[in-house]
Amino acid sequence: MTMPAATAQKRLRVAFLLADQFTLSAFANFVDVLRLAADDADKSRPILCDWTVLSDRMDAVRSSCGVRVQPDLPLRRAGGFDYLAVVGGLISDRAMFGDQAIAFMRDTAARGIPIVGLCTGVFTLQAAGLLQGYRCCVSWFHHQDFIDRFDNETPVSDQIFVVDRDRLTCSGGHGASHLAAFLVQRHVGQSAAAKSMNIMMIEDALGGQRAQPGQMLARQARDQIVKRAVLKMQQNIEVPLGIDDLAEALGTARRTLERRFQADLGQSPRRIYLEIRLDRATARLHRTDQTVTEIALACGFCDAPHLARSLKAERGMTPGEIRSARPDGDQSSGR
Repeated sequence: MTMPAATAQKRLRVAFLLADQFTLSAFANFVDVLRLAADDADKSRPILCDWTVLSDRMDAVRSSCGVRVQPDLPLRRAGGFDYLAVVGGLISDRAMFGDQAIAFMRDTAARGIPIVGLCTGVFTLQAAGLLQGYRCCVSWFHHQDFIDRFDNETPVSDQIFVVDRDRLTCSGGHGASHLAAFLVQRHVGQSAAAKSMNIMMIEDALGGQRAQPGQMLARQARDQIVKRAVLKMQQNIEVPLGIDDLAEALGTARRTLERRFQADLGQSPRRIYLEIRLDRATARLHRTDQTVTEIALACGFCDAPHLARSLKAERGMTPGEIRSARPDGDQSSGR
């Protein structure tokens, strides 16, 4: 993957460990930012930056979409690097990495080298004990998976990436680009980071505090506080947060939050929260065979009649009518 260049010139060196069935977009986006920052124009020579894929075995590593990447070096021959980036894969009961790779991560951290968790790589770092006492970033989509697996941890799921001392974590493909640009800006310079993002047709390198893209609403939020509030709503569907609790979590006053929602989305936070929960319930009615009671409880409603009343009042349809309109025409599911 890399080409010879004078080591003394390199300002940023990143080694990668790829999980079996790793997320290709997170890896590719991160590497492409390095590649474009490493040289003039689009020549791809690793002059200012260097990137190497390490492995405990030298077999090609399969991504979740089936594309395979051939590692450059075995762990025992790993040279010097400034960061170790761990790229996660599909969440399952299978281990993402073998014992040798986990031991290498721990040894690297013990030597004071910063560790980067890309996408679900944060699950591996948490399981390896490498995030104790650190804030970490998890995609809003995997927020519940994370707290189900690590019930004493509360990840950050309303930012695109988080930098906490020598641990850097991001939310996925989109976040990987911006986290890579953050490192390029730190070690190579702002102009190199801007160049990479411009060539990739990404307007600006965003700071980690920017909100993650989330579940689509009919009206897209632009206000950053509103975006973060919507993400927290999406992460807390089964047991909805009170608006006072939501405002407190965002470090703002309830009236300020309500005013910003009204200015940005033309609706109150309570109304938007209801829309999100009804959207989730409607999707489940369309796509699953869960009973209406199960769906109601999963989407923050007291019971099936409560959901039915809300759907009728807001959408003009009952759960049965929504389910009967499914493309497959299956009306046999529990009501």
